[in-house]
Amino acid sequence: MADTNSAAPRPTALITGASRGIGLAIAEELAPDHRLLLGGRGREQLRELAARFPSAQAFSADLTDPRSVAAAVDSLDLPGGLDALVHSAGILVSGTVAELSAADWTRSLATNVVAVADLTRQLLPELRRAGGTIVTINSGSGFTSGAGGGAYSASKFALRALTDALREEEREHGVRVSSVHPGRVDTDMQHELRAYEDGDYEAENYLRPQSVATAVGLAVRASDDASLDVISVRPR
Repeated sequence: MADTNSAAPRPTALITGASRGIGLAIAEELAPDHRLLLGGRGREQLRELAARFPSAQAFSADLTDPRSVAAAVDSLDLPGGLDALVHSAGILVSGTVAELSAADWTRSLATNVVAVADLTRQLLPELRRAGGTIVTINSGSGFTSGAGGGAYSASKFALRALTDALREEEREHGVRVSSVHPGRVDTDMQHELRAYEDGDYEAENYLRPQSVATAVGLAVRASDDASLDVISVRPR
């Protein structure tokens, strides 16, 4: 006779950039009903963070190093596959075309686009096995660009293109792909941006990271018959 008292295993979610900002808020959002894999570079910091949640472990890797990513992926124990992959890690590269070097452009695209594609590729078998959901944290800069924001916007435009292509490619495999586009969010990156813009920091006018995390939760927990393809979250 089946044991009706045994609890069903928690779905598993891997979150990159989980140690702060939006990534940390997403971890807090998904923790009540997911087993968490917390992505970042600092192994000890991630272990301390994992101890805060009911079911979590560190996923330590340099996402721009394919060998580091492959080693981290190979170490994962995913008996039921991977139910959610949330790409929250990213960097801000600001400057005009006249100011930025080829290395600046490469750094922006390598972290914000290529690393996303490569980690996704390595985890697709487990995502397909679970019928999982992929969420990319994009930006309003994935739709528009302005002076000094070319390198960042180029990476976010490219991330949107990657996400759109991936969504169509994975439909037949039962994997959902969502793109979340926040406006300005009260994070360390926003401090960095406002310093570049030489403007006042107005936290009351920015989104809370938790508001973005709520949108991610909606995408991850959507019913099987639904896919939240594109979500735009803006300050009121």
